[in-house]
Amino acid sequence: MAGKTVRADRASATREAILVTAERLYAEHGVHAVSNRHISDAAGQGNNTAVGYHFGTKTDLVRAIVRKHFEPMERLRGELLAAIVGSREVRDWVACIVRPCTEHLAELGSPTWYGRFIAQVTTDPALREIMVEESMTSDVLIRVVEGLNRCLPALPPEVRAERGDMSTQLLIHLTAARERALAEGTPTPRASWRDAADGLIDAITAMWLAPVTPAH
Repeated sequence: MAGKTVRADRASATREAILVTAERLYAEHGVHAVSNRHISDAAGQGNNTAVGYHFGTKTDLVRAIVRKHFEPMERLRGELLAAIVGSREVRDWVACIVRPCTEHLAELGSPTWYGRFIAQVTTDPALREIMVEESMTSDVLIRVVEGLNRCLPALPPEVRAERGDMSTQLLIHLTAARERALAEGTPTPRASWRDAADGLIDAITAMWLAPVTPAH
């Protein structure tokens, strides 16, 4: 029994080492520029098939990294949602989208790689679909999006879709840019992740409420 426990603990430690290493390398170099062999070597695994053994394909490994972070962010989002149920303020619902990400990164300490990892993943259509699939299984996130939609002004469908894309890109890439600056020790416009979230929430809320230029 003790032997089985030791083997299970060793396997768990190996999986975690691979997850952490893959996230860092993907964030720094891009998903397709990093091989499983490279990850195994950097994670201190003498067996170059360790990644495939523990996770399967590269897509499976990316999904495992996403899920590792998605769960604590969902917990944070659930707490925020509980505090604003019934709100008619766009800003409250935008905060429910932004703060779980920034607070999670703040809790991880420095350096972090998840912001840059997500930015890399979203540049690939096949890998981006993983993010969509994980989001669609989140009852909390679905409720947040529904709450936001109820508060938005009447917008043409194409404008609503466009501003949704803009909001997503702003959150992903400004988060990644701040994370990179912190890792490199360069100055950032905001002193903390909480302050950075305030700026993002301000900008995204203003974007949703901005007037629409009439069609020519």
